[in-house]
Amino acid sequence: MYCMDIKPRLVRSKPVLHRNLCRARRFVHHPHEQHSTRQTQTKTTRDCSLTAMNVESWTDSPDLPTPQQHDRLCLESFWSEVETIRSDSEPDSSRRDSRQSEDGEQEELWLQDAGLSPLVTGEEEDVDKAVLLSTLTKTQAAAVQRRIDSYTCSLRKRNKTPARHVRDVFASPIAQSAVPETHNSEPDTHRNMESVTKTQRSAVSGQETQGLQMDEIFITDVAYCEQAAILLKQAKLPQNNSSQCRRDDGALPRVICPQCRLGVTRVLDLSQQDMKKVRQLALIDMTALCDLLGLEVKRHKTCKRKIPESCLFGVPLASLVESDQKIKPNTQIPLFLQTLLSFLEKKGLDSEGILRVPGSQSRIKVLQQKLENSFYRHSFSWDEVSPNDAAALLKKFIRELPAPLLTAEHLNSFSAVRDIADLKQKLHVLNLLVLLLPEPNRNTLKALLEFLSKVVLSERRNRMNLWAVSTIMAPNLFLHKAVPSKLAVDGPEKGQAERAADIMRLLIRYQDLLWTVPNFLLSQVRKLNENSSRRYQFYDKRIKHLLRKIHADSRDKPDKNSGEQCRTVKIQLGELSFSMEFRLTINSRASDLMSQFYKELHASDNSRGLLKRNGSTTYPDCAIYEVGGNIGEHCLDPETHLFDLYNNNPGGEWIIKLRSSSRGQ
Repeated sequence: MYCMDIKPRLVRSKPVLHRNLCRARRFVHHPHEQHSTRQTQTKTTRDCSLTAMNVESWTDSPDLPTPQQHDRLCLESFWSEVETIRSDSEPDSSRRDSRQSEDGEQEELWLQDAGLSPLVTGEEEDVDKAVLLSTLTKTQAAAVQRRIDSYTCSLRKRNKTPARHVRDVFASPIAQSAVPETHNSEPDTHRNMESVTKTQRSAVSGQETQGLQMDEIFITDVAYCEQAAILLKQAKLPQNNSSQCRRDDGALPRVICPQCRLGVTRVLDLSQQDMKKVRQLALIDMTALCDLLGLEVKRHKTCKRKIPESCLFGVPLASLVESDQKIKPNTQIPLFLQTLLSFLEKKGLDSEGILRVPGSQSRIKVLQQKLENSFYRHSFSWDEVSPNDAAALLKKFIRELPAPLLTAEHLNSFSAVRDIADLKQKLHVLNLLVLLLPEPNRNTLKALLEFLSKVVLSERRNRMNLWAVSTIMAPNLFLHKAVPSKLAVDGPEKGQAERAADIMRLLIRYQDLLWTVPNFLLSQVRKLNENSSRRYQFYDKRIKHLLRKIHADSRDKPDKNSGEQCRTVKIQLGELSFSMEFRLTINSRASDLMSQFYKELHASDNSRGLLKRNGSTTYPDCAIYEVGGNIGEHCLDPETHLFDLYNNNPGGEWIIKLRSSSRGQ
């Protein structure tokens, strides 16, 4: 049931909405002949070099609506989508699909999701608890302590045994030997911030002298909560202002992430075991960051809900992906959504008003029934489906998911991002929230955002810029019958639409950045794996020192000033398996190793069957994987400096094999 308290004057009837939409659409139907000369002049004066997606505002083009007309059109579209969602939910309006957790349950669920449930249950030994906490920074540990204190207070009210305090875990003799001095890393954090700040200042000064829009420097080597804590101490953290929202597409700056010698790590580059640890650490860092920003985020627990008897609409994402993987192994998103997005990319990108112009409701119902009956039989024909009807099916598919695409647990957290004033702080929270999403939801959201970015890139033909697309799609992602939403409860009419659309446009504009794993999280995962592998060395001091000496000798870490090193690389390509030697230098990159691999593969007699296809030479889609040591499995970025990687994980192996997405196809 929707908990939306929309005032009567804001709720328009369907005839009024239809009439207003028809009036608004007339703003964009101008004869092209009258403005051809002015269009030519505009093309020569526009400069969008700072926007990677080339998003431009409607107001820059003379054949497009004025800002007032544009605002009215987007506002009408927003409330039209809200009205559609309300009408679709009327049959199920008596059903409550979620509830807010009781006192203490919030903290208990949080500790469980953060991998810190042993602090509550006391089932594991002190070493296990200490290993879980050993990688946290000072601000992250403080956030954990606040959750433990809150949980303890709630337990006292229920007359239960209180949970152990975090200090008690660290105070045990075994734990003290297990925990490295990570909480005293604040000077290192300040040094990292200062070095990047100098780089940022030089870049900003250069842009100011040239009169260009300033770029934002996105730091991932330091925990996001620690960055906020440092800025807070320096009194440089902007105050939250929910009314601050820049609508102009050109106002979004380019965000630059300083290049790391270990390369960029994307979400799909890590194994499931390591991603589980990434999610646990991301939850802790996001909670600490929200505490510093003063954001109170309440999680909702989804109740069990009767799933309709269908095979496409209203089916949980995880169930859809699991059943589709039996048809197409290694598929990441539902096959129906893949087909629908592919059709829209071919037929809908050039359609004027795509996503905004509603399709025929009667045709959509018929199409939905036909798809349910014939999609998996491969008998459904897309030839006579209009782009507007297909776009309506896309929005309907997202709305009718039994749980929000952004999940019931984190939907309010996504919505709370609108109350953060600073752009980088918004991106920090969004980056962590994306990592917290379940894999089917995260992959589906990425596929949707990639399509929406293509719609924006075709703005000249479809008249849909970034703000228009964001305004249309925001209600479909942020309003769901399973979770009460604040987006349609507080604030004036225009403010609700702008704040919801502002989050949506950040997801579209910066999606490549948001789908990466920050360097500080990957470093924490490596430390966590190292501490877990050495946990049995802490029971006897003599054994501990002996094993530490053996481990240090066996690592045989090369000196950075020494000469070239040789590294053995394993090759695994189906039945083909061999190894090769690679000469490692300070400047060696993963791309250099792949070049040598392809040369040796081309010259090998055993691999000719892999390369020859229709008389031409083709190379398999391979990548270098870092396996073992302090990581489970990590697909390397081509720009990774291998010498630095070897110093970070000397115990790991390098294996060249087919990419995970290429297997089984």
